[in-house]
Amino acid sequence: MVVASGTNPFAKEMAIRKRISNIFNKREEDFSSLREYNDYLEEVEDMTVNLVEGIDVPIIEASIARYQKENAEQIMNAQARKAEEYAAALAASKGLPGNDASSQEGVGTGAQGYYAPSVPGGPIGQPRPTGTAPQPFPTGSDPYMQLYGVGDEEMMKLRAERGGKAGGWSVELSKKRALDEAFSSIWIE
Repeated sequence: MVVASGTNPFAKEMAIRKRISNIFNKREEDFSSLREYNDYLEEVEDMTVNLVEGIDVPIIEASIARYQKENAEQIMNAQARKAEEYAAALAASKGLPGNDASSQEGVGTGAQGYYAPSVPGGPIGQPRPTGTAPQPFPTGSDPYMQLYGVGDEEMMKLRAERGGKAGGWSVELSKKRALDEAFSSIWIE
């Protein structure tokens, strides 16, 4: 893969990482120990960084080609497994009956048509909302006036009063500040 030298370095790195992850796509369960898996990940990351930095590119490209040739069947199987998991997850997220998403390992462990609550401790198995979408505020001058029946001028006063209090403002504070500023500017000679 050749990336033009004038391109964005981030785009170049992302293209290289995507290419490498499609070739070196083994998972932890493909190894007999966690140590072997971590060594594999470290080797792949070293190759990726060296390709991004332009270090030993011909040697790394030869190594990648050799790995692709030796592991072509494993690479294709892993890509097919990834595509199946993606399709099952997509079907499960849309609530569609998929390729038996609940029986595939690590995907779709809940009942279809239900979702996990976003708040910890919420009810599990809560039905997915369907059909009715939230209704927008009625168009007009002010939704609060229409909801609460308050007049325009009265509402403006109420908002100014509540907004000022929310910000820590009060009439007494305003008077005190005005007096302080007035008396601090008087020069007595």
